[in-house]
Amino acid sequence: MSNKEKQGSFIMQAGILAAAGIICKIIGILYRSPLAHVIGDEGNGYYSSAYEIYTIILLVSSYSIPSAISKVIAHRLALGQYRNARKIFHCALLYVVVVGGTASILTLIFAGVLVGGNSVPVLRIFAPTIFFSGILGVLRGYFQAHGTMVPTSFSQILEQILNAVVSILAAFLLMRMVAGRDDTTLAIYGASGSAIGTGAGVLIALLFMLFVLALNRRTLAKQERRDRTGELLETGEVYRIIITMVTPIILSTFIYNCNSSLNLTIYTRVMEYVKGMSEADAYTQYGLFSGKAKQISNIPIALASAMSTAVIPGVAGSFARKDIRETNRKIAAAFRTTMLLSIPSAVGLAVLAKPVVLLLYPQRESVDMVSRLLAGLSISVVFYAISTISNGVLQGIGKVNLPVINAAAALVVQTAALVLLLLFTDLGLYTLVIATVLYSFLMCILNGISVKRALGYRQEVVKTFCIPFWASVIMGGAAFGVYHGLYRLISVNVVCLAAALLIAVILYFVLVIKMGAVGERDLRALPKGALFVHLARRCRLIP
Repeated sequence: MSNKEKQGSFIMQAGILAAAGIICKIIGILYRSPLAHVIGDEGNGYYSSAYEIYTIILLVSSYSIPSAISKVIAHRLALGQYRNARKIFHCALLYVVVVGGTASILTLIFAGVLVGGNSVPVLRIFAPTIFFSGILGVLRGYFQAHGTMVPTSFSQILEQILNAVVSILAAFLLMRMVAGRDDTTLAIYGASGSAIGTGAGVLIALLFMLFVLALNRRTLAKQERRDRTGELLETGEVYRIIITMVTPIILSTFIYNCNSSLNLTIYTRVMEYVKGMSEADAYTQYGLFSGKAKQISNIPIALASAMSTAVIPGVAGSFARKDIRETNRKIAAAFRTTMLLSIPSAVGLAVLAKPVVLLLYPQRESVDMVSRLLAGLSISVVFYAISTISNGVLQGIGKVNLPVINAAAALVVQTAALVLLLLFTDLGLYTLVIATVLYSFLMCILNGISVKRALGYRQEVVKTFCIPFWASVIMGGAAFGVYHGLYRLISVNVVCLAAALLIAVILYFVLVIKMGAVGERDLRALPKGALFVHLARRCRLIP
């Protein structure tokens, strides 16, 4: 396979995973709106509080497993060591059973220490999900290492659909059980129902991945029979490889993501004990930021997460073969593709923040606040996208300690800034926006420096950043004008927003091709690339 074909295949797999990630985020947003209506802002605050801690525990116990396992196994597959790849897979399963089981039990026992009183039952319901997530992560990482993102993508969509259905249904039924009780009790039961939905989604995804593994058993066995390397790792050596690879990735991902939980703790404590706000009001306010504005801003970041997941096995394989040129080509392709979509997404969120919030979270009393928070968070989309890709690159080439150091440094700076802003200003929730943007910016810069030093990598600027930026500015202006102009005529938010988005997508597609950021080869590398090429030719955008 030629370098161009490899790059196209890599982008194709990343595109499949990115599409699944974005679909999952959209499903998540769509179901969060009726769920927020059912459980209210107070219930949403309790759920968000427990979910933040659950996410941190998941990061430590199993969330980083897919990336770590895909990197380790991809390295062995690149060297033709199929039996070692299989052995690593089996040892990884045992590893997550022990670690995930321990984390689940500790979460169940110490939930009262980890979260505020009203969020404790919600976190305890999350506990079994931690165990199942570890096994699911190993299975996903195993198939990602083999260069196919389809099982992972389909399982993610399946997980999110069941999560949405069960969350709303369980929240509704549990709240009916305590109908007539005070608002706080209703909120706790509603948030608990949401946690049940999360567990149901993980369980169905796990069953699906086990089914896929069973279907591929013969193919994987044939690979092992072709193994002529004659080298089989000792069990102790396998666990050493897993631990030395997983631990830094866990630390990096933990620090990379724990800023949300840290910000939650700092914000609620300062607002309660310094500003005199009640616990219910503090969590309700935080729910507007984390449960609404941040959820929306995370949709385009799903693309970067997918690209990072796809880039790890590809980079690990070419780096294992000592092909630095191919490694850098894959990195460049990942950055270009991600920026082509992340930059216009950030601009779109900034100029259409209120229409998007009105569509997804139409609770009138919080629309203006959430809209302003979302507009402020939009810039972090680009920074997070860049830092997520560079994080995956560093993990792929084995520089797993560098993201840990970078994330720790960024966390210290953003935490100091958040505390000072909360204590000495009245910015309230806007301090969380400033801290989030600052953290993502620092990670972007520090990781970029690390990649350059490790690989001598130099990022192409014009096609990757400049053209998408100016095309996005023009697109954003057009979308803003179309929405507000049409709204004056018919005043139907969903219609005006749909029209603005349609014009924005078409205009941006035309601009990036005409301005030279995208060519026929780039279009063909995308999922359904032939369709994009056909459309571009019909519109005479390419010869």
